[in-house]
Amino acid sequence: MVVFDDRVDAGRQLSQLLASLRDEDVVVLGLPRGGVPVAAVVAESLGAPLEVIVVRKLGVPVHPELAMGAIGEGGVEVVDRDLLARAGVGPEDLATVERRERAVLDARVERLRRGRLRVDLHGRVAVVVDDGIATGATAKVACIVARQLGAERVVLAVPVAPARTVRELTEADTVVCVSTPERFRAVGEHYEDFTPTSDDEVVTLLERADRRLRSAAPRGERPDRREGPERRER
Repeated sequence: MVVFDDRVDAGRQLSQLLASLRDEDVVVLGLPRGGVPVAAVVAESLGAPLEVIVVRKLGVPVHPELAMGAIGEGGVEVVDRDLLARAGVGPEDLATVERRERAVLDARVERLRRGRLRVDLHGRVAVVVDDGIATGATAKVACIVARQLGAERVVLAVPVAPARTVRELTEADTVVCVSTPERFRAVGEHYEDFTPTSDDEVVTLLERADRRLRSAAPRGERPDRREGPERRER
């Protein structure tokens, strides 16, 4: 079983598999919270902007850890209808969970971006990064969100994911993964240090990435493209 020292080590190993993207117009999108430290390493390796892509799992009411779907920015929703039927989750129950998670998602976007405009994805390669995936529900919706926000190509990049989940991830044009075990129980089992990442750490990594791009940009040029009001969701 592949075991990473921590998320930084996972980002370094993942970056090696993404080296071919260095000459492309890439934006690296980290899934908060744990995906952002991995994404920060990848973004620095590729010399690319770092952004967050915020999604929320929709948990079955009586088993919140079991994902029945996920939501993302721009009103995007992915729902496992077969699971809803098996779990006996009706439309009202689903709507209740979605309203609660949508409020959390909107608050997190505000907290993490702190007034910054979102990096423009139009015509670019979006590299969606997490610290690992299990069911793939949030990864799927993140890829859908990235495409709806204008990405020309979507690459999903994670250190570890079950082989079956990777085979079923058709929402990305390409899936890059360091380890794809057939037997899989939890993402954290593949890390020596799987300490939770805080919102403050995410904000610090985003600000550090912005400074890196500003210092690397020629004088008078913007380090990246950010969406103006005309491209923000209504």
